[in-house]
Amino acid sequence: MLLLLVWAPDDASVPATLRVLTYNIHHGEGTDGLIDLSRTAGVITAAEPHLVALQEVDQETERTGRVNQAAELERLTRLHATFGKAMDYSGGAYGVAVLSRWPVSSVERHPLPAAPDREPRVALTVHVKAGEQGPALEFTSTHLDHGRDEQSRLEQATSLNRLWATDQTAILAGDMNAPRDTEVMTILERSWANASADGLPPVSPFERPRLRGDYVLYRPRDQWQVVESQVIDDRVASDHRPVLVVLRWTGSRP
Repeated sequence: MLLLLVWAPDDASVPATLRVLTYNIHHGEGTDGLIDLSRTAGVITAAEPHLVALQEVDQETERTGRVNQAAELERLTRLHATFGKAMDYSGGAYGVAVLSRWPVSSVERHPLPAAPDREPRVALTVHVKAGEQGPALEFTSTHLDHGRDEQSRLEQATSLNRLWATDQTAILAGDMNAPRDTEVMTILERSWANASADGLPPVSPFERPRLRGDYVLYRPRDQWQVVESQVIDDRVASDHRPVLVVLRWTGSRP
């Protein structure tokens, strides 16, 4: 049973809070080698998110049985799903996705720069109104290059900074494939506040700190307050553990 956040439009003193999840689902394949989207959906639903950024999502590929994974997760979680194709793969498509508690008013797909020999990467942005008390915002899911040479990641981070004005109400979430102490994150944090930066354990179920790379970033810095940031301790459904961030909107009310 899904719990819906109750906004209180009659009481302006009640803050608007937003539960944001970022999750690299590894095309539904768990650490046990089984592909099970119902298990993935269970992890997502248990977190009671309002917005979810998904990475490594298949759309009708041979390797995952021709399932439209975004559509199936929409059915299982009862959240609105949007898929963003990064490339053709295995007879279908592969990319990122967004799940939203609220209807999506518009969608943008932004190809990110990459070397010719690297996998294409995209940023998928949806426009939503976050309930009665929350803001209209742009929510983006992305997945940066995973190669040892970080040049593509550096260019992708720079491109992400340029896509939005610094005073724009936006949340950027995804697998950046970059630990906190890298130039990639330094570039992103010039334009974004990092809600999941400090004190979190490794996101890989295999306890490899070098793989810590999943983040929720937001702007404007002075109109959100981080209430909570945690790694959800599921070590089976994917080769990543999801990151949950709870944000409180402190800006002007609609």
